[in-house]
Amino acid sequence: MEKPNKNLPLVVICGRTNVGKSTLFNCLIEKRQAMISDIPGTTRDSNLGTVEWANSAFDLVDTAGIIDTRALSNQKITANDIDSQTQKQARNYLDQADLIIFLVDAKVGLLPEDKSLAVGLKKNNAYRQKTLVVANKIDNFKNAAEAAQFNKLGLGEPQIISAASGLGTGDLLDVIVNKLDKPRKNKKIVKEETEKTNVCIIGKPNVGKSSLLNAILGYERVIVSPVAHTTREPQNTKIKYKNEEIILVDTAGIARHSRNAIGFEKLGVLKSLKSLERADIALLVMDISEPITHQDAKLIQEIKDRGKSLVFIANKWDQIPERDTKKWTDIIYDKLPFATWAPIQFISARTGEKVNKILDLIITIAAQRKLELSDSQCDKFMKAVVKIHKPAKGKGLKAPRIYEFRQKGHNPPAFIVRIGPNDDLHFSYVRFMENRLRERYGFIGTPISLRVTKNKKSHTTYNEPPDIEQSSDNNE
Repeated sequence: MEKPNKNLPLVVICGRTNVGKSTLFNCLIEKRQAMISDIPGTTRDSNLGTVEWANSAFDLVDTAGIIDTRALSNQKITANDIDSQTQKQARNYLDQADLIIFLVDAKVGLLPEDKSLAVGLKKNNAYRQKTLVVANKIDNFKNAAEAAQFNKLGLGEPQIISAASGLGTGDLLDVIVNKLDKPRKNKKIVKEETEKTNVCIIGKPNVGKSSLLNAILGYERVIVSPVAHTTREPQNTKIKYKNEEIILVDTAGIARHSRNAIGFEKLGVLKSLKSLERADIALLVMDISEPITHQDAKLIQEIKDRGKSLVFIANKWDQIPERDTKKWTDIIYDKLPFATWAPIQFISARTGEKVNKILDLIITIAAQRKLELSDSQCDKFMKAVVKIHKPAKGKGLKAPRIYEFRQKGHNPPAFIVRIGPNDDLHFSYVRFMENRLRERYGFIGTPISLRVTKNKKSHTTYNEPPDIEQSSDNNE
């Protein structure tokens, strides 16, 4: 595993289950990123974030609760069940940490599990030297004496806080910054000017989303299991590829019955849709060895409704006996004819086959989303289109006249077509214009919005038949 950001120190929160690690993580990064629940073992994959404080910054990791002291020793963890994988991942981050926050619950008091973890941290000299005990759930300073019992752990004076209310967290951040090797005091944090591309990995449960993220990164960033809904919350990972910064977000699987889901599953689905809202590009992962379903079509609609670019990731390609890409491309587009503008990448996340092509595709699509046509380019395009095919009328007897064609937005691209006040443009001609736009300028993997307005300040969005949206994304 790699450090989240090699330029920043790494602080890792650890402790037994249900001591408030995720609450503290959210409090320090000032975002509701980690899922919070009273149920032990809520966190599976470690959460990553960046904290800025007192002209300094550091990366922060929220790990799963340590339930196996082997995670603190050199003893190899060989089992592949979910709990074993969470412990292995926690240890990997502890090994990388510049500072370890050992979080305990002052309200519950000192438990045998805390003592056992303290022994494990002290036995590992590398851990002992960088461990800071933090007593959580001290609701007011009158109860500060409750933290004294944790001196018995032999890891120094505990820092007292309440992650839920924020009490004492400012003092904690001061201590953290002072303990880190590179506090960079009295220096302004240099904000990265690089424009980021947010990529959301989305799909039904068990199609290989987490495996895909791990395959792209080249290490086990997230836990992979055949158990549905192993991933419970979005996992953000920043990478730099060909001088472009990309944020990859692995999301919880969205099933057909997600509307009726409860507990972790429902929270995971809601967070997945929020991640999609913030994304520029969606990688829709499908199990190509299974039939395409109505749920895949619904997910595409969610992506289109939000104006996101789309790439079909046909995973488990290694399980297909007759690997004819043209044949399977035709099958996918035949089942999903309203998204033939989206490219298809056939891959195997398990073997790594063709996974390396995805990042190049992301960079290409990110540039295409931002493509802007000048007014002269729009004029030339419109003249060429009218020459090929005159505007087709919708209602009425009069052939419509196009007075203006302009790009009104980008990322994603949006165009306006202005016609006469009494004219009506047929929906098929809007499709025709979009297809010609794609032929000439690309706009690979990106929905195009074409809005028809009328002269004399009478602006009305073009009405198409119920099964076709105004942002016409069908081929002719």
